[in-house]
Amino acid sequence: MLTPFKRVLLVATITASTALGLPMMARADPGTGGVTCSDGSTRPECNVNAGTPQKPGSGSGSNGGGGQGGDGKCRNPSGKEIPCQRDGGQAGSDGCYYKPAELSPAMIENLGGQPEGAGGWYERICYGDDGQASSGFGGPVWVPGGPPVISPEVLAQQARSKLVLPKVVIELNPPGPQLRYLPVWLALEAGSWRTESATASVPGVSVTATAQPVRVRWSMGDGTPAINCAGPGTQWTPGFDPESPSPDCGHTYQTPGTFTVTATVEWTVSWAGAGQTGTVPGLTTTGQVEAQVQESRTLINR
Repeated sequence: MLTPFKRVLLVATITASTALGLPMMARADPGTGGVTCSDGSTRPECNVNAGTPQKPGSGSGSNGGGGQGGDGKCRNPSGKEIPCQRDGGQAGSDGCYYKPAELSPAMIENLGGQPEGAGGWYERICYGDDGQASSGFGGPVWVPGGPPVISPEVLAQQARSKLVLPKVVIELNPPGPQLRYLPVWLALEAGSWRTESATASVPGVSVTATAQPVRVRWSMGDGTPAINCAGPGTQWTPGFDPESPSPDCGHTYQTPGTFTVTATVEWTVSWAGAGQTGTVPGLTTTGQVEAQVQESRTLINR
């Protein structure tokens, strides 16, 4: 039998939960997104825009002030960006976090019994401005309707943050100091050019992001225009004529000196999950090496 205190707590809990409405995340509109990433890192910092922008916090809950906006980000009712996941919970439209509660029949009975209709029991955790967690309205709460979910677009962002792209390692061939007027073969180590994937999941939904290198932009440091190559380049090996140009990616220095060579690898990122797919263009990683270019004072023996 419920005590008067438990009855008051139960009514307050269910009333508060109902007033919150369905704490689900608003789906981002499918559309052309974009990404801006920092260079020079195997784990670029990226801001993803997945879908058509709309007002922040257009959640489907009755409070309408939080949830996920069309920019693929999660926000609290005041519009402040918050993590989409925290301590195992998913952000709801009220800015708090929900995760399924495993309750025994006895616990459900103590909470007043199983409510009718679709819904589920959830642990609800809210955080103050100081970052400290509070228990919200206390104990498990019943959320009518579907469970708080996170859209595939937001999961794609989380999967992207887990990607570790390979380090860009440059090989100038032939190895060692380069010679003026002789072709330099530009290439990357094989490990610098490979597909990478990462997955982000929540109960019932899993999204995998896949990054694939598509081209390399070379800056040779001598003031000449950048060189765009569709692949990692061909490595020079003994037996090739040193006066022959690279079959796919090369450069010839016209002046001696020391030059900083920069290779920027451009990646496409696609994602798939929950029966949907999407792409996010524009990721880059960068590597550099110093090239010593010398005058050629001797003839090359064939």
